[in-house]
Amino acid sequence: MAAARKTRVAILISGRGSNMVALLEAARHPDFPAEIVLVLSNRPEAAGLARAAAAGIPTQAIDHTAFADRAGFDAALDAALQAADVDLVCLAGFMRILTPDFVASWAGRMLNIHPSLLPLFKGTHTHRQALEAGVRLHGCTVHFVVPELDAGPIVAQAAIPVRQDDDPESLADRVIVQERRLYPAVLALVAGGGARLQDGRVVIDADGPDGVLFSL
Repeated sequence: MAAARKTRVAILISGRGSNMVALLEAARHPDFPAEIVLVLSNRPEAAGLARAAAAGIPTQAIDHTAFADRAGFDAALDAALQAADVDLVCLAGFMRILTPDFVASWAGRMLNIHPSLLPLFKGTHTHRQALEAGVRLHGCTVHFVVPELDAGPIVAQAAIPVRQDDDPESLADRVIVQERRLYPAVLALVAGGGARLQDGRVVIDADGPDGVLFSL
């Protein structure tokens, strides 16, 4: 009996690809339900491209500065994903705001990881925002991408306590550990059919996780 086709995944990066590496490592396991078929960056100099190539993953750079507008870049990005027969896209430090048309074309098939417990602290400098707000829990969120920034349906979150002596750097160091655990787990869940979008909300199978992972 032939093995089931694995979900074909592209990872989009703009920098060193820390979470990308965690996804690549997870996908090496024979039982992982997804295979990474492309790592693509909008920055040709992104260090993550070399890391992916060293792992034997096809890479591609599409320099966003070569396009007159976002729509032109997104069209080239979509063409590259289609050419690689991609089923699911994972944003991993991809520092581009995608056009609504592009997001709509990949609705329910594009994930992002954000370094806060959404809906708190959208955008950038999330660790500083958390400290300034005085929250006692902080963490990361994996969500489906929608046109509004950092507002898509949440699949799962990981939380850590905020310590009295934390600064943005120490908080970031502990959150990234959780990001590297959470993203591969969510990718496996979605790629394996254990989580799906239904009427704008994420439905997780009864035998899946409860959606929140605490590491206290």
